[in-house]
Amino acid sequence: MPEILLCTLNAKFAHASFGLRYLYANLGPLQDQAAILEFDINQRPVDMLEAILAHSPRIVGLGVYIWNIAPATQLVADLKRVRPDIVVVLGGPEVSYETDEQEITRLADFVITGEADLAFAELCEKLLKGERPLKKIIAAPLPTMEDVALPYPFYDQRDIDHRVIYVEASRGCPFKCEFCLSSLDIPVRNVPLEPFLAQMDDLMGRGVRQFKFVDRTFNLNLSIGKRILGFFLDRLAVYPSLFLHFEMIPDRLPEPLRDLIRRFPSGALQFEVGVQTFNEEVSQLISRKQDNAKLEDNLRFLREETGVHVHADLIVGLPGEDVASFAVGFDRLVALKPQEIQVGMLKRLRGTPIVRHDDAWQMKYSPTPPYEILQNKLIDFAAMQRLRRFARYWDLVANSGNFVRTTPLLWEGEARKGEAPAEPRSAARPPSSPFAAFLSFSDWLYERVGRNHGIALTHLTEHLFRYLRDELGASVALIAPIILNDYQRGGRSDAPPFLRPHLPAEAQATDRRKVAAPRRQARHMA
Repeated sequence: MPEILLCTLNAKFAHASFGLRYLYANLGPLQDQAAILEFDINQRPVDMLEAILAHSPRIVGLGVYIWNIAPATQLVADLKRVRPDIVVVLGGPEVSYETDEQEITRLADFVITGEADLAFAELCEKLLKGERPLKKIIAAPLPTMEDVALPYPFYDQRDIDHRVIYVEASRGCPFKCEFCLSSLDIPVRNVPLEPFLAQMDDLMGRGVRQFKFVDRTFNLNLSIGKRILGFFLDRLAVYPSLFLHFEMIPDRLPEPLRDLIRRFPSGALQFEVGVQTFNEEVSQLISRKQDNAKLEDNLRFLREETGVHVHADLIVGLPGEDVASFAVGFDRLVALKPQEIQVGMLKRLRGTPIVRHDDAWQMKYSPTPPYEILQNKLIDFAAMQRLRRFARYWDLVANSGNFVRTTPLLWEGEARKGEAPAEPRSAARPPSSPFAAFLSFSDWLYERVGRNHGIALTHLTEHLFRYLRDELGASVALIAPIILNDYQRGGRSDAPPFLRPHLPAEAQATDRRKVAAPRRQARHMA
C-alpha cells in the first residue's frame, strides 16, 4: 500500500494529469512509497473516496483546478470526515491564489502554492518522519528547471493508447495580459533541451504520435523553436502520422521558423493563436502587447503557404470592448480563415489582475467556477447571454469541422446563386458581417431548440438546411449537396432523410483525403 497517493480529477478520462506525473517524478527516494490515482469529474466523489481509502495512504496530494474545484471540495470534506488522520495536501493553480477565501483550503491540512515539483517531496519527507510544519500555506520557491526531473517515463501504455500526452519545453510567459494566470509566471524558464528531446524520442518509440505542448510561448526563443521543429521534422520520415500542438505568440513568426513550418505536411501541426482582441485600446487597457498587422500577416502565411491547422482565440467581455467592437474583431479574424475560432467568455481567474477594472467597467462575474463574466458596463446580461449562445453554437457548427463548407453560406452570397430560390418566410438576407449573420442564426436556432447543448448532429444539420432555405432563400440545388458533403465529412455514408428528396444520386459520393490529425482537426482538412 502506498504511503503517498497522488490524485486529481481530470476534465475527461482522455486527459492525463501532467502535474501528478511531475510530482511523482520528483519524489526521489519516496517514489517507491507513492502511487498515482486519477479520476475524472464525471465520477461521484463518494466513489473516488472509496478508491482512495482502498489504498490506505498516509498522505493524499490533490491537484485542484478550475474545472474540478467543486467536486474536489466535496471529496476532501468527505475524506476528512471519514479519515481525519490522512494528511491532505493541495496544489494547483486554483488554490495558489486567494487561498484564504476557499472552503477546500480550510478543510485541507496543507496547501502548496506555485510550482510544487520539489516542494511536495520536501513536505512529504517531513510528514513521514513525523515532522509537521507550522505553516499551513507553503509558498513553493520557483524551481530551476535543471533541478526538476522530467515526467515522461511515467506515461504508461494506457496513457499512450488512449490519452492526450502533454509535454513542455518551457514554463512562464513574458507578457502581462491581465486575464491570464500565465502573466504571473515570470520569468520564462526553458527545460534543458537535449534531455527533453531524448524523452520525446523515447515517447515516439513507445508509440506516441500526438504531442500537446503546453508552453505559453513556443515561438518566443527562435533557436529553441527551430530546434524543436527541426527535431520533429526529421522524425516524420520514420513516424509519418505525427501531430504536434503548439501555442504561439501571434505576431512573432520570423522567416527561419516559417521555412521549417512550410516543410511539415498538411495536418501535422496545429497552432493555437491567442488573438483575444483586435481593439488596440482594449489591449492597452489589459496590458496586452500585440502588433495586429504582423498577426494578420502571420495568419495569412499559415493559411496560404502551410498545412498548419490554425485555432485562434477571441474573448468576449473584456473591459472596454462592446458588442460592436467584438463584432469587428470577429469579422476581421474570419477574413483570415483560421480553421477554428474559439470564442471564449472572459473568466475572473483567481490571482489575475483583471479585477482592477471591476469598478470602472462594472464587471460582474459568476462566483462559481468557471467564474465567467455575467455583464459589464458595455454589455448587459441579456446581451451577454446572446453572445454565450453564439459562442456555443459557433463551436457546434463552425469549429466542429462538421460544417466546413456550409458555415460560410450563412454570410456569403453564393448560397443564393443557381436556380430560383424557394420563397423565404421572412425578408431576411445574409448580412455582410459574418458575426451578424451567425448571431441571427444563433437567435433563430435558440428559438426553436431552447438549449445550446444535446443537439444531435442530424437535427443540427436539418436546422441549418431549413434556415438557409427558408430564412435566407438559398438555392436548394446548391445547398443540399454542400450540406450532404459536410454531413459525410466525418466518415458517414448515409444521407439524412430530409435531404434525400433534394439530391441527385451522384451527389452522394464523397472523396476525401485522410490526414494524421485528430478527428476534429481532420474534418476541417478533409
